[in-house]
Amino acid sequence: MDSVIRTLLIGIGATLAMDAWGLLRRGLFGVPTADYALVGRWLGHMPTGRFRHAAIARSASVRGERTLGWCAHYLTGIAFAGVLPIVWGVAWLRDPTPGPALLVGLVTVAVPFLLMQPGMGAGVAASRTPRPANARMHSVLNHLMFGAGLYLSALLVRLLFSF
Repeated sequence: MDSVIRTLLIGIGATLAMDAWGLLRRGLFGVPTADYALVGRWLGHMPTGRFRHAAIARSASVRGERTLGWCAHYLTGIAFAGVLPIVWGVAWLRDPTPGPALLVGLVTVAVPFLLMQPGMGAGVAASRTPRPANARMHSVLNHLMFGAGLYLSALLVRLLFSF
């Protein structure tokens, strides 16, 4: 059970790091932060059988979409954090190293590229956006920051809750 709690905290910390990176990018470079209400809208349409949208921003809003989107964002971060002890073992929680965390962060970019962006109308790997290469670069950077957050959060959890 201790490993589950540690993984939960690491996933939350890594997702917070990704969100902090988004705020920093917005302040320094004027890059808009992700709108998780649109993720909630996309998910909110799924029970009615609608999985693809031409443009999610133009689709009808759903009740509680902002809350749904933010919850999905953090639950996804926690789930991805769970990959580390599953693949690299609980030993990784005791002695975290950056390589596995950054690899998990990088691999997670497949979810927006192959699932979310096509479903929300942006095309595979943002191919239908005005500047696909720019959108892809930002997605990769965001997910690498998530990976860095996995590592840094694991170090912090290890410091705060020694095994």
